[in-house]
Amino acid sequence: MMRLIGLILAACLIASCASSPNSEDGKRRSYGTAHRDVSMGHPAPTPRSRQPDERPPEKEISPNAVRKAPPAPAAFASLPGWEEATLYPGVMALRKSCRVFREGAADAPISSVAPWAGSTMDWLPACAALEVVEDEVSARTVMQTLFRPVEINAPDGKSRFTGYFEPVYEARTTPEPPFTEPVPAYPQDLERESGVGIFQRLPDGSRRPYPDRKAITEAGVEALAYAHPADVFFLQIQGSGKLVFPDGTTMKAVYAAHNGQRFGSTANWLLNRGWISRGEASMQGIRAWMDRATPEQVRQAMNANPRYIFFTLEEPEEGETGPKGAMGVPLTPLGSVAIDREHNPMGVPMFIQTTAPGLGGDWSGMLVAQDTGGAVNGPVRGDIYFGTGKEAGERAGTMNAPGRLWVLLPRAVADRIPGVDAYADLGRNPPAP
Repeated sequence: MMRLIGLILAACLIASCASSPNSEDGKRRSYGTAHRDVSMGHPAPTPRSRQPDERPPEKEISPNAVRKAPPAPAAFASLPGWEEATLYPGVMALRKSCRVFREGAADAPISSVAPWAGSTMDWLPACAALEVVEDEVSARTVMQTLFRPVEINAPDGKSRFTGYFEPVYEARTTPEPPFTEPVPAYPQDLERESGVGIFQRLPDGSRRPYPDRKAITEAGVEALAYAHPADVFFLQIQGSGKLVFPDGTTMKAVYAAHNGQRFGSTANWLLNRGWISRGEASMQGIRAWMDRATPEQVRQAMNANPRYIFFTLEEPEEGETGPKGAMGVPLTPLGSVAIDREHNPMGVPMFIQTTAPGLGGDWSGMLVAQDTGGAVNGPVRGDIYFGTGKEAGERAGTMNAPGRLWVLLPRAVADRIPGVDAYADLGRNPPAP
């Protein structure tokens, strides 16, 4: 007990002594604007020096996307599974967000579409206090002492939580069966105009909307490497991954851009044609169908999703926990989540309650919004990052369920939301309406 009291006092002391963020130039940093054994053979390629000028976001933010109503205040005692939930991975992820927050101007808002989330200076005291967290007990103590939950609700009542992972695929430097599909490089003819769209610059100087998947694959692309066609397809669905070459070298395939086309559900396309059953409408089920279908059928199914992802290659960093998300920090397994940044702020901790076989059934946990996705749309929508490799992929593939979502705000920020005083007592449930 004395140790917990000491942690609380230390957290509050650190919070009160937090310094202002680095804002020498008065500008805020922008963020969010992305298994098998092999034998000896071809060496792995070196990373490409050419990089895109800017990593395009999965979605353009509409200037009219601001929520019309603030989120609903809640109490920690009312959060389903809060006392049993694992918090430490989320706190470790939140520390990474705090490093980004510290680079922003003091008065800059955390989010342009969620003004209720506060400014950089509102978050820095709580960020400083996270340094005392060393285990689950101290994580829960600090979060309950310095934060308050507010629930996010969708006007239409819809919610959905899915999972994603960083795949690891076998690859080659030159095409050889079955490694015949190019891992596509960032194309020189791709141009992005913020707020307008993504275009293809033609040889005569004119431009047009960038072609869809079918047209791109028929025209051909510059290859960074070659892998199994189904593996490249799922690499594009996940947005990043690792490629393992016959000499044992591993390279990261990092998201560089997409073609601006809408995301199409291959699972729904196959279901509508009766080619898979409802029970097969998962990543594992679709891959199994691809293994038994004809090449022509597989290509048809792939082309049902017109969105096409381009990559760059990078060497893995020692000790990294995962690929970098749209916020620019490495993702944390079961500590990071992709969200729709038209509705919710990036970088903030969230408490999510949902269910999935890969999570052991009913599940609640604290995750940090550090990524986005083309299919992640809506205020109560999240794509949970499960980690790297085959096991993570199998667990992520089981995830597709409704749920609830709360944002955890520093107390000073939450106190500005109307109605929060009714939930100030951590041990009291919200009053009945």
